[in-house]
Amino acid sequence: MTLIASEDYTSAIFTGAWTPARGGDAPVVSPSTGDVLGRTGIADADDVHDAAARAARAQRGWAAASFEERAAVLRRAGDLLEAEAEEIMGWLRREGGAAAGMAGFQVHVAAGECFEAAALASQPHGEILRTGKPRLSFSRQVPVGVVGVIAPFNVPLILGIRSVAPALAVGNAVILKPDPRTAICGGAVMAEVFRRAGVPEGVFQVLPGGVAAGEALVADPHVRVISFTGSTAAGRRVGEAAGRHLKRAHLELGGNSPLVVLDDVDVDAAASIGAWGSFLHQGQICMTTGRHLVHESVADAYVDRLAARADALTVGNAEADGSALGPVIDAGQRDKIHALVTGSVDSGAELRAGGTYEGLFYRPTVLDRVEAHTPAYAQEVFGPVAPVVRFSSVDELVELANSTAYGLSLGVLTSNPMRGMEIADRVPSGIVHINDQTVDDEAVAPFGGVGDSGTGSRFGGTRANLEAFTETQWVTMQADPARYPF
Repeated sequence: MTLIASEDYTSAIFTGAWTPARGGDAPVVSPSTGDVLGRTGIADADDVHDAAARAARAQRGWAAASFEERAAVLRRAGDLLEAEAEEIMGWLRREGGAAAGMAGFQVHVAAGECFEAAALASQPHGEILRTGKPRLSFSRQVPVGVVGVIAPFNVPLILGIRSVAPALAVGNAVILKPDPRTAICGGAVMAEVFRRAGVPEGVFQVLPGGVAAGEALVADPHVRVISFTGSTAAGRRVGEAAGRHLKRAHLELGGNSPLVVLDDVDVDAAASIGAWGSFLHQGQICMTTGRHLVHESVADAYVDRLAARADALTVGNAEADGSALGPVIDAGQRDKIHALVTGSVDSGAELRAGGTYEGLFYRPTVLDRVEAHTPAYAQEVFGPVAPVVRFSSVDELVELANSTAYGLSLGVLTSNPMRGMEIADRVPSGIVHINDQTVDDEAVAPFGGVGDSGTGSRFGGTRANLEAFTETQWVTMQADPARYPF
């Protein structure tokens, strides 16, 4: 069975059926080859407002459905993702530039998100409260109504479905705005999966679009919650706009996550962990290891091994030749990466591997002798770059780790896990991995960052998902009408 046929998405948006978009269309381009794979519709503000009104009407029936019905739909969606994994992986590789392993990981996690969301539908959704009056008093979690999800290009399937699935499970309608650069693997795939799984028309809609569509989604009065994943700069604008309209915005933003390498590690194993954390998916992951903080006693050996691993990695069209790393998403991103690398070398950093590119294929890069002011250390690179900073004491390490405003993920490598916990207690971070690198994601775990990395853990796991996509309502009930003196 073909999940995505060209006639499904060409110049169209998904509103319960594939319909023309008022905002025109845009090419679907392979970053590996530059080939145009098709075209996708681009939603404008009018498309968004129509979709929001349609979603608000459809949501009432979806919320009234039993939890068994909603859970069954989510389970079927997970089954479809697994059944159509090869086709979906193909789109993730062609359109998103993912290597085979990364594409498979996205499909695996996306299916897991659906299965966990199916379980969420049957979870307790309230509590009995004490009351000083002769009545029943309780709170319950009720759907917010319409949820707007704005997802980025880098890991498009996971970063969309981890909000879409739980929001649907608890009875909301959802409008997803994927990045136009990954409108198929991050949008059309989900549209077809949920359509075939049985989501009623209008309850889930996919509208690829640019800034105008995003602004319309945040502003529309039918949309009560925005779940945004993207850059810190864009997230600030989303949060400001949501605040003006008195609606919640869950913001999962950028990162510059540190990997701490203490003096008691197995250096070769540590270098392998560090290479995976920095180079996986070309470094285009919010949790990418952006800073390697290495004790001076093991730094020379660590850098030697890290650079050797970088040099050994293959970079190319992952779909065609099975390379470990694929392309970065476009020329603008490549040029930003290269400017940070060359600027760092000009600032005194030592280039130990990489620093070159062909087309959109950027070599995995290791920078040694980096300092806190070095461009590739101070800023989120979002590319396959591993800046290494040396430290001599734990106090110096903590100061370095806290020298940026980001706080998404922290990894600590040590033979004594309690030392890792002591460091974690002193470095604000939404996620901590002791004896692992900084990149990980599970549907059962809360996810989110602090500081410039976002507004905390706002999805993942039962509690975070319920808090993210429901409202808390207080209800009282008594046998006889209350009596008052006037």
